[in-house]
Amino acid sequence: MSHTHTHTPTHADADADRQPAVIELRQYTLRPGRREELIELFDREFIETQEETGMVVLGQFRDLDDPDRFVWLRGFQDMTVRHHALAAFYDGPVWAEHGPRANATMTDSDDVLLLRPLTAGSGFTVRPSHRPRPGAPAPAPEEFISATVWSFPPGEPEGITLIRNGLLPLLHETGPAPLAALTTETAHNTFARLPVRTAENVAAVFTSYPDEHAHQRHLAEIQAHPRTREILTGIEREQTAAPRTLRLAPTHRSLIP
Repeated sequence: MSHTHTHTPTHADADADRQPAVIELRQYTLRPGRREELIELFDREFIETQEETGMVVLGQFRDLDDPDRFVWLRGFQDMTVRHHALAAFYDGPVWAEHGPRANATMTDSDDVLLLRPLTAGSGFTVRPSHRPRPGAPAPAPEEFISATVWSFPPGEPEGITLIRNGLLPLLHETGPAPLAALTTETAHNTFARLPVRTAENVAAVFTSYPDEHAHQRHLAEIQAHPRTREILTGIEREQTAAPRTLRLAPTHRSLIP
């Protein structure tokens, strides 16, 4: 059920787990050499100020395969809250002051998937109070996030069902449980100023590893599992393109992992 009011976070919310029901996966193509500039600006100016409007900034990442790509996630309680929160932020003073500088680092910001948890409880659970404060010493970057996205024909549920009933149990058996398993949110994008990819039918699985070697070990365990071939063959029959895996390194202030 959608709520029709805008939720204003309180101090108690800061210490509570947040489990957003609507998630944006945003991938930005940047002008050469400007990713660190955007990360510094984003982590300083755009986290708490977005969350004050009722959304939660889930994670910010460097794409390890493209030095000019910045990936991030934000979540919302529902589509109504999303509309109000986005309007409040993008019509507000922080974006008016810092938005032009952020936009100047980008060549494209329209690669956006609108997602929701694939099953009850399969979304991200985060606690914003655990985020490092601005200016806190950055630990050595160790964490590695794998985000794999499968694409299926619009309106066809078979591929998503195979991910849910076949692949996810296999991932749980062979390695760390995924941080989240998501699928396309089919509700109409009511904030047209920020486009999202339409006519999509995807599943997206996010997993955290101590480092990339741990990820490779998990992939090897999956390949060796006796059910893997059957499961992957079924998924391949349904997919419209090969799955894409994003290899991501969280920024210092990312809530994920």
